[in-house]
Amino acid sequence: MLIVEPASAEDFRQYYELRWKILRAPWQQPRGSERDPLDEDSTHLMLIDSTHRVTGVGRLHFNSIREAQIRYMAIAAMHQRSGLGSRLLEALEHRAQALGAASIVLDARESALGFYRKYGYIVQGNGHVLFDRIAHVRMVKQISGMSAQGK
Repeated sequence: MLIVEPASAEDFRQYYELRWKILRAPWQQPRGSERDPLDEDSTHLMLIDSTHRVTGVGRLHFNSIREAQIRYMAIAAMHQRSGLGSRLLEALEHRAQALGAASIVLDARESALGFYRKYGYIVQGNGHVLFDRIAHVRMVKQISGMSAQGK
């Protein structure tokens, strides 16, 4: 699996398709709900397999000059719990650090708290409730001085 930035129209079609399929379709949300206005000014990374099929996606944007935010992390169902989410998260963190971030925030679904805690994110407070039923928790990680391995 390779981690790349989507470059072509087909890359972005697959990227957004996976985002919708994993993060919106299970809650009967329409296509298009997987996008937001910050997509245009964000860094998008995706995992691709040897046939160039997208197996994971994630987005990085900046809330301020030193605070980055990770959103829309999704791994294809058949590849979950295989280490791909860890690889994608580390790639997003390295990109944030390279772009000058001192910290990264994210809003984790409650089911993903253990995953993010494992990578040094700490609970900062309550996040939003998506679709009136999916609670999120705001988490933060300081990345100033991260080692080359990101830990």
